[in-house]
Amino acid sequence: MTDNHAFASTAHSAVSPTTATPDSTDSSRMTPDERRASASLALVFALRMLGLFIVLPVFALEAARLPGGDDPARVGFAMGLYGLTQAFLQIPFGTASDRFGRKRTIVAGLLLFAVGSAIAAWAPDLTWLAVGRAVQGAGAISAAVTAFLADVTRDAVRTKAMAMVGASIALMFALSLVIAPLLAGWVGLSGIFTMTCALALLGIAVVLWVAPPEPVVHKPSDMQQVRGGLGEVLRHAGLLRLNLGVFVLHAVQLAMWMALPALLVDAGLAKADHWQVYLPAVAASLLVMGGVLFPMERKGRLRAAFLVSIGLILAVQLGLWAVAGAAPGLWTLGGLLFVFFIGFNMMEASQPSLVSKLAPAHARGAALGVYNTLQSVGFFVGGAVGGWLARTQGPTGLFAACAVATLVWFVVAWPMKAPAPKG
Repeated sequence: MTDNHAFASTAHSAVSPTTATPDSTDSSRMTPDERRASASLALVFALRMLGLFIVLPVFALEAARLPGGDDPARVGFAMGLYGLTQAFLQIPFGTASDRFGRKRTIVAGLLLFAVGSAIAAWAPDLTWLAVGRAVQGAGAISAAVTAFLADVTRDAVRTKAMAMVGASIALMFALSLVIAPLLAGWVGLSGIFTMTCALALLGIAVVLWVAPPEPVVHKPSDMQQVRGGLGEVLRHAGLLRLNLGVFVLHAVQLAMWMALPALLVDAGLAKADHWQVYLPAVAASLLVMGGVLFPMERKGRLRAAFLVSIGLILAVQLGLWAVAGAAPGLWTLGGLLFVFFIGFNMMEASQPSLVSKLAPAHARGAALGVYNTLQSVGFFVGGAVGGWLARTQGPTGLFAACAVATLVWFVVAWPMKAPAPKG
């Protein structure tokens, strides 16, 4: 199937059947129900992603203290194992949400995340820590949450709603960089995982008592329809491009952090102070995203914003490759991170919105399941391969590999067509 026609046609068919449409002259404004849905589901994402991100800045250092933690490749594997189990279960969770309902599926996934966090908190060695990370990843709810959000928002505001989720993820990432070193000093890695367990349980409370009721949408009546919807998703050229994109985006994101902390230390910034670079870069990038992405979308220039974002990420990888062997200063690294987060946050907002618009309504959960599967594989590959590249090729080789992967993504994404602006 060609995606030119699909972008224009399926975008019109994905409007939520239960969301009241405001006056056509004001269609880009969210209704109160849409604001409630977007805020509550962004909070669910934020709680879960804080539980994931908060271990990343300290995982390699703290895991090295456990038996078996003296091998960087094994530590990278344990860090990325979360993404591997996510990859296996995103599609089952997405299709389950189509078949059995969004809220039930989300609650089940958060319970698994809580159990995995408890195992990791108890872990006496690196092997059990990896088991805990694997069980955490089994709570693969990203597709179900995103599909739920797509169900309760109109196309005209969907990117804005997804941007709220993307902003919550970016803010949790920044927050984790600030508080993780402090928490590691106070309660250790075990205490951090105990906190992630509590965050997952809090997320369940938000789903049950804060998130809006599920809308009445068409659900597949049997597994044959579920498989048919999945087949449509896997044959859709536009969705395949987006799936490749999210894989590269998150592989590069995680791989970068196998080398960046060491570069910041070499530039004279102590580990506990890395937030002084990360936080301003993330916050400023969100302001730029809000001032650029939404106006471009309203003017029908989402394709341009999409390709520029990939280009920014590519430029950052080339910049890091160029300076990695020359002792870059803090201003250089901070500037590159600022540019990276502009591209990253714009892609985090626009890609899932496009997936939800392109997917058939009856297979939206399956489409987002495939999308999030590739995201999870990207996490795993970024951790495992990034750790191996950092050990064998050094930061220069790592960033060169990231640049090549991003260039391939840019070439594949070039023919895409964006849906026409609405309202």
